[in-house]
Amino acid sequence: MGAIVLPRRMFLWCMSLVYLIAFVSLYVQIPGLYGNEGLLPARWQLRYSGKPLSEQLLSSPTLLWFGPWLGLDTHTAMELLCLTGAALSLAATLVEFLRDSVVFFCLWALYLSMYQVGQVFLYFQWDNLLLETGFLCILVAPLTLIRGSRQVREHDGVTFWLIRWLLFRLMFASGVVKLTSRCPTWWGLTAVTYHYETQCIPTPLAWFTHQLPVWWQKLSVVGTFVIEIPVPLLFFSPLRRLRLGAFYLQVLLQVLIILTGNYNFFNLLTIILCLSLLDDQHVHFWMCKAYKTSNNDSKLHSWLCYLLELAVWSLMIVGTIICFDLQLDKTKFTILSRTAFTYHQFNQFLKTVTIPCVWIGVLSLTWEIVTAMFRCACVSGFLKRFYGTVQWTVFAAATAAMFTVSLVPFTYIEYDSHTRLWPGVRQAYDLVDRYQLVSSYGLFRRMTGVGGRPEVVIEGSNDGVTWTEIEFMYKPGNRSASPPVVTPHQPRLDWQMWFAALGTHTQAPWFTSLIYRLLQGKRDVIELIQTDVSQYPFHQQPPAYLRAHRYKYWFTEPKADGSYPQRWWRRVYDEEFYPTVHLGNSFLESMLNQYGLKDKLPPRRMSNAAVAQAVRWVRSQVRGVPAPMLIWTLIACSTTFCLLQGLRNRNKHTGRTPGGHKSVMTVSGHTDNVSDGSSDNPTQSDEPQASEEEEEAGENSEGEVEEEEEEEEEEDDNNTVSSDEQDNAARGRRKERKR
Repeated sequence: MGAIVLPRRMFLWCMSLVYLIAFVSLYVQIPGLYGNEGLLPARWQLRYSGKPLSEQLLSSPTLLWFGPWLGLDTHTAMELLCLTGAALSLAATLVEFLRDSVVFFCLWALYLSMYQVGQVFLYFQWDNLLLETGFLCILVAPLTLIRGSRQVREHDGVTFWLIRWLLFRLMFASGVVKLTSRCPTWWGLTAVTYHYETQCIPTPLAWFTHQLPVWWQKLSVVGTFVIEIPVPLLFFSPLRRLRLGAFYLQVLLQVLIILTGNYNFFNLLTIILCLSLLDDQHVHFWMCKAYKTSNNDSKLHSWLCYLLELAVWSLMIVGTIICFDLQLDKTKFTILSRTAFTYHQFNQFLKTVTIPCVWIGVLSLTWEIVTAMFRCACVSGFLKRFYGTVQWTVFAAATAAMFTVSLVPFTYIEYDSHTRLWPGVRQAYDLVDRYQLVSSYGLFRRMTGVGGRPEVVIEGSNDGVTWTEIEFMYKPGNRSASPPVVTPHQPRLDWQMWFAALGTHTQAPWFTSLIYRLLQGKRDVIELIQTDVSQYPFHQQPPAYLRAHRYKYWFTEPKADGSYPQRWWRRVYDEEFYPTVHLGNSFLESMLNQYGLKDKLPPRRMSNAAVAQAVRWVRSQVRGVPAPMLIWTLIACSTTFCLLQGLRNRNKHTGRTPGGHKSVMTVSGHTDNVSDGSSDNPTQSDEPQASEEEEEAGENSEGEVEEEEEEEEEEDDNNTVSSDEQDNAARGRRKERKR
């Protein structure tokens, strides 16, 4: 693996942006989901038993325990934490200095605090993935705020390796569980023929992709299996081009998912994890910048690498053809496919490769640790070498511990491999499980809605005779309404409505709370359904009666003449989902009591503290603003600011630096002086550095030059002959020859 200075900085910038998206998306939904009059009030999760604060934090690690110290109720404290996280992540997006281990620790602690009381509305795999990735950011990010410098550290490759391991676990497990679940649609390669219309919130493009021929849909499933099962093994390949090929295949899959489905920040986060497969040389290629490397490999070695890469891709293609019996039908110009292996054969394959995958991870991590150790040993100066060695020891141990603990959720995919783990590893996992440091993953395990997409439709009435459907902003309901595009926002109530439709209302206790709050006419809950309350059919007066029915939905099809239909959906009535109820109804009261959804104690009085008033003022400013618009506005503004700042700094720096010095603009919007060979590979540095006076001037004007880089440049200046001296020496040698 080459130098990873730029990919690491890109990763940290992108993570700051994802945190911003996650906090803002959750913030706008807090009153309706967790407020005192919301669906599942968060204060019910915090029982103040009189125990010491330390014990309460251990039992439920959340900063919301400190709310009473500030005179805040749980609802206001949640909003304060979300606003703090959004402000901190926005600042980290705009200012590289704040992309620091301490800042990322605060962001992780804030999101974990929300997760602990989030209940069913925060129990999604992408929330777990964000927490795990966010914790790894603490190890990957520099300690800028404490040490005051952002120089490259010898152990950066070790901690950044954990991101690659997380990406491998995510993708490999997601591919494996599709087959271990024995879902007939995955085994029959027909899952995608149902996926586009049965996913939670499809996009308009999903309607068009749903119309593609079946043979193409089946081929898409084959491609998904290839990208998710064998390709992730290339993440640890010592051959650079194999890793880059795996990178582009993963990004291709995630982009296609983004175009056809609204999966909030999940696919963006997966693409960010893919940055761990890149190096500085490839980022320079994206920027059309020259990147000089000391390539001393012989032609024989280069040809052997090319042949090995060709053999790997050829083996993967041939294996795909054999495993899925791909055949070309020349008469219909189609590609036929079927699963040519059995469940028993795949299970044997899984038993064979799970433990070797662990050992591949061990060998890859060992290589990174040993390489970093040698880099520490090559640092000049005893104190620097000693300090670097201490850092390497601490972070290598932390990386090894994280890798070891992650083996427990990873081996969930295969029972025998899981039982072979050392019991001490499982005990360590149990100790940190409450902090969500590592998680198990497995996306789209089974395909739902094979017989039609189930959808719950709530109806309200004032007289019990005339009924009006309550239309949600995002989930399918109105057959003429176009599927929305809400990425990267996640409307969590709409998502849970999709899960509720898969079972009965007794399997979703929160649904009874939704009916109860709508009968009461609670504005915070209504805004989860329609941000513009005037679009809600009962905004003037709450309905007297409510009921819910389940329908089966399907995408419509183009007409026989090829024209598009007027409606996007067609539906058929299925059954009653929730009976007709009203306030005081015996059935409703029994459900509320059974699930403990009625307040036993009155909520705390609204605080008039300055912090509480500030939180309420911010809420008044964003109320009524659609969440996707708010999120995209923040993304556009912060990205534009970073780009403009980067262009301004690069123009200033270009006019000041000598011709031999290269300036590289990173995604953070800053211009960083990176030699062709970064400190990750000191042997590659062949160009003279800028003088100490120029560096100090650049630091005074831009504040972007690190102390350590200045020291290294000063040493290089002392050992490097200036260009004027070289010219004088050359002229002297020519005169001597003439004599």
